[in-house]
Amino acid sequence: MSVQVEKLEKSMAKLTVEVAAEEFDAALTKAYQKSRSKISMPGFRKGKAPRAMIEKMYGAGIFYEDAANIIIPDAYESAAEESGLEIVAQPEIDVIQMEKGKAFIFTASVAVKPEVILGAYKGLEVEKKTAEVTDEEVDEEINRIRETNSRMITVDDRAAQDGDTVLIDFDGYVDGEQFEGGKAENYSLTLGSHSFIDTFEEQLVGKNIGEETEVHVTFPDQYQAEELQGKSALFKVTIKEIKVKELPELDDDFAQDVSECDTLEEYKAETRTKLAESKDAALKREKEEDIVNQIIENATMDIPEPMVDAQTRQMTQEFAGRLQSQGLSLEQYMQFTGMNPQKMVEELKPQALKRIQSRLVLEAVVAAENIEISEEEFNQEIENIASMYNMEADKFKDMISENEKKQIEMDIAVQKAVDLVVEAAVEK
Repeated sequence: MSVQVEKLEKSMAKLTVEVAAEEFDAALTKAYQKSRSKISMPGFRKGKAPRAMIEKMYGAGIFYEDAANIIIPDAYESAAEESGLEIVAQPEIDVIQMEKGKAFIFTASVAVKPEVILGAYKGLEVEKKTAEVTDEEVDEEINRIRETNSRMITVDDRAAQDGDTVLIDFDGYVDGEQFEGGKAENYSLTLGSHSFIDTFEEQLVGKNIGEETEVHVTFPDQYQAEELQGKSALFKVTIKEIKVKELPELDDDFAQDVSECDTLEEYKAETRTKLAESKDAALKREKEEDIVNQIIENATMDIPEPMVDAQTRQMTQEFAGRLQSQGLSLEQYMQFTGMNPQKMVEELKPQALKRIQSRLVLEAVVAAENIEISEEEFNQEIENIASMYNMEADKFKDMISENEKKQIEMDIAVQKAVDLVVEAAVEK
C-alpha cells in the first residue's frame, strides 16, 4: 500500500491511497464468499454457483462494492497513521480506481487539527465584579425548595387551571386522518409549561374531568415531521385527572425538614451563604469565559467545517443522552417543541465552534508555556473520575486506553492553562 498526502486550504488534506491489485482480488474473493449464499442461478443449488458464472450473468462489478467496503476501513486506518496527520473528523471517501487485476485507489478528504497562532493571552483586562445576594433572591431560592418539596393533590371539584398538572388521553387528526405519534394515553402535562405546540395547553384551561374536548392547533412551518409542517390539526382530548401542588408551610418545621438548621432564620442565613458561593463560582466561570474569548479574538486559526460538524453531532448526542435520562427521546422532544434536526444543528453550530476554538487556544497556551502535569496530579484526577463510576482507581486506570490517558493529561493541562491566564489577567 502507498499513501500520498496533499495539504489543502482551511486545515484540510487529501490522502490518496493505493492498494495492490492482489489485495483487491483477495477482497473480491471474500466478497464472493460472503454473498454467494444469497445468489440463485439456474442449474446450481443456492450458494453453489461459481464466481465466474455469477460475474458473467450479473456483470464483473457485482462484488466491487462489497470488496471496497472490506478494503477501505483497514487501508484508511493504516494510511491515516502513516500520514502523521492529526485527523479530527471522519473522512470523505472517493473511489478513484476499482477494477479486477488493477490496483484499488481511493482518496480520503480529511480535516486536520488547525495550527493556532496565539496573540496576547496574558495581562488581559476583565471587569471586576463582586457577588451580592439580595433578600428577594433568598426568598426565591427558598420558594424553589418549597416547590421541590411540594406534593401533588388531586382535585375533582373544579375545572383545570393554568399551572395544574393534568392526566390526559389524546388522539390527533390531520385532514380527518390519524397521524403517527399523535396518540397517547395517561399523559401527564403541566398547563402553562408550553411543552406542547401552539395553544394546546391553553385550550384545556376550564375543562373538567371526564370531559372530551376538541383542541385545534397548527404545526410550525419548520416542524420536524415534514408531512405535518404548517398543517392544522384537531386533537380529541379527555382530562382524566387534575392535580395541584400543595406547598409546605414556611416555618421552623420546614427548615428542619430540608436542612440541618433548627429555625427558619438559620435556614435563610444558610441559603444566603450558599447563594453567595454559587454566585462567586458563576462569576469565576464568567471571568474565565471572558478571558478565553479574548484569547480567541487575538489568535489566528482556520477551523475546518467537518470539525465543526463532528462537534455538533457530539453535542447533539450529549443532549439526547440528557433527555434520555429524563425519560424522553430526542424525537419526542422535537415533536413536543416543534424543533427539527436542521434547526437544532443551526442552533448548536455556533456553540460547537466556540467549544473547538476554546480548546485549541488553551492547548496552544499549554504548548507555549510548556505546562506539564505531575504524576500526583494525574493520579488524583484518575481517583476523581473513578469515584464518579464507583470504581477503584487502579482498576479504572487499567481499563482505559493510552489515548484516553493522554486525553486526561491534556484536560488537566488545559485547566492549568485557564488558571494561568486568569491569574495573569488585570481586573478593572
